[in-house]
Amino acid sequence: MDSTSFKWGELAFGSKKPVNDLQATFIAATREMSDKRFKQLIKTYLPHGNIVLGISEEPYVLGFRNQPHFKMSQHKEFKNIIDIVNANSERKIYTLEYSQRDLKYVLDKIRFKRAAFINGSWKFAFHTLDPFYVLIKRSIPYELLSPFADEDEARLAEKFYTKKIKKIAKEHLEIIHGSNIHNDYYMLLIADLARINSFDYNFQTGVSLGKKLTKDTYTYLTSAYNKVVPYETYAMHFGASRERNFSPPNDLNHYDTVHAEVMLILKAAKEQINLSDTTLFINLLPCPSCSRMLAETPIKEIVYSQDHSNGYAVQLLESAGKTVRRVITEETEGIV
Repeated sequence: MDSTSFKWGELAFGSKKPVNDLQATFIAATREMSDKRFKQLIKTYLPHGNIVLGISEEPYVLGFRNQPHFKMSQHKEFKNIIDIVNANSERKIYTLEYSQRDLKYVLDKIRFKRAAFINGSWKFAFHTLDPFYVLIKRSIPYELLSPFADEDEARLAEKFYTKKIKKIAKEHLEIIHGSNIHNDYYMLLIADLARINSFDYNFQTGVSLGKKLTKDTYTYLTSAYNKVVPYETYAMHFGASRERNFSPPNDLNHYDTVHAEVMLILKAAKEQINLSDTTLFINLLPCPSCSRMLAETPIKEIVYSQDHSNGYAVQLLESAGKTVRRVITEETEGIV
């Protein structure tokens, strides 16, 4: 390890002085970003002092394993730029490798002058996570920033990642769709696979629609996911609405997506699918707004895996004559 590279595993139980003495700006481990964007960050922060760039030990954002739109940047991707800067500047760029799980300890034990976090590099709203509370406790100024150099790059990234995601989803769905007839488990698995299309790093929701064939089987009809609008990388570039407004969990006023249930209804209308007596499979119990919408559809049954809003939807949908069932399954994080 050279003098500009640190590892949290070595610093955690030793002296923090080598890093503390840098009085650096900390750029936390980040999802993929272009050389152009990295250079922009250098131009912003290097004039104010040294930079410590976080490097994730994990290849993907925790909770989004093997999803190309949540791939983390690695040291080798920045090495050439870092070497050029360090050879020509009094202020240096240092790297600090750590597990994403240890970010709160890094922030708590090392004295940084300020910190920057790149949108899309964590799961859930930033202000609900432990690192946020450490920043507040230690009065460390921080910014949440775009991973893209400009909006053109954000839109190009949407096309680039969407193509990769569709290829992955297609490969796995082809394995499942040896037949269009499935039981509860596989219909929920299809819904969970659909969620990986979403760029919403607060929560990915997937839904599938089936028509009951026998007591235990369904004919698959279509699937959908919660889609970020007006384009998929919009929230990453301009900042997630939940984070900009410090929304509490389950808040329905600030979010960036068309909910998966709404997307499914729109898609069914477009594909001229008859919703009568169908079953909707979803990885997350519909929110109150979507529940009220579903109550007005001819969908007969809702099957879900995870709870939401203290089960509000269960009572509402059952009162509307729907059958609601919860089936616990393993998420596809280990599969996809």
